[in-house]
Amino acid sequence: MEQELTLIGHLNELRKRIIIVLVAFILSITAGFLGSPLILEFIKNQPSAQMINWNVFGFTDGFLIYFKCAVLIAILFTLPVLLYQLWAFVKPGLTAKEAKGSIIYVPISFLLFIVGVSFSYFVVFPMVIHFMSSINQSIGAIETYGISQYFTFMFNIILPISIIFEMPVVIVFLTKIGILNPFALKKMRKISYFVLVIVGVSITPPDFISDVLIIIPLLLLFELSIVCSHWTYKKRMRDSKDLN
Repeated sequence: MEQELTLIGHLNELRKRIIIVLVAFILSITAGFLGSPLILEFIKNQPSAQMINWNVFGFTDGFLIYFKCAVLIAILFTLPVLLYQLWAFVKPGLTAKEAKGSIIYVPISFLLFIVGVSFSYFVVFPMVIHFMSSINQSIGAIETYGISQYFTFMFNIILPISIIFEMPVVIVFLTKIGILNPFALKKMRKISYFVLVIVGVSITPPDFISDVLIIIPLLLLFELSIVCSHWTYKKRMRDSKDLN
């Protein structure tokens, strides 16, 4: 009976956390709709969009772009709320020291996501646009783009890279709970490098400079993840010895 009450209490707590995240998402997406004109104007004035006429090929294209911008803003501002609610949900099962040490994941995850969005939009996306446009011009094609295609292409580049930038936090978390350790990561270095190179090549134009500019940051992120994992592993071993 006591276990049932405990389970019900956990479910009620989880429901409360989910509702908070949903409310934050709804408020963020509403703000996103209101702020979409400013964001679109900012994007339109960037060098990567100066040479492109945004054509509309369907009645719903404009609304879909507003919606995609709103969703991106909603993800951006809901992410720290989601991370905090996850931390708050597991906090009762943590010691005071563990709770204090794990709360730092929330701002770091948000910061890494911001860095990933900025890097993918201001560095990778212009390179891809320039390369694709030069290829089209070399074959004498007339470039007529739709606004829907432009933003879909942009989001398909930004979101995967932004998620990859969360790798250090994910690896530190998995190290902290004992699933990973720096020794296993070092053994997987060659395989991880191969996977990251494949990912980098697949999301960039097929030219050497673009590949290097995206692959090097990905490899540095992995090496940073190993360093952070090593630091977390040593700290976890030290804390376990203190408990014994």
